[in-house]
Amino acid sequence: MRKWLYILVFVILYGLVTFFGLGPVLLADGTFPERLMTLALVIGVYGVITYIFWLILKRHNK
Repeated sequence: MRKWLYILVFVILYGLVTFFGLGPVLLADGTFPERLMTLALVIGVYGVITYIFWLILKRHNK
């Protein structure tokens, strides 16, 4: 049961990062380098969230 709660929390986190992170990359009127820096930061946040999710699931499955 707890595993579904973890999955739900991380789905919500991914959704928030997608909405608030990719929105400025795709829709903002900043310069191209600003958009690339924001995209790199968003990809980094995705990586951190994925790594934490992987660690939690790995610990939960033991």
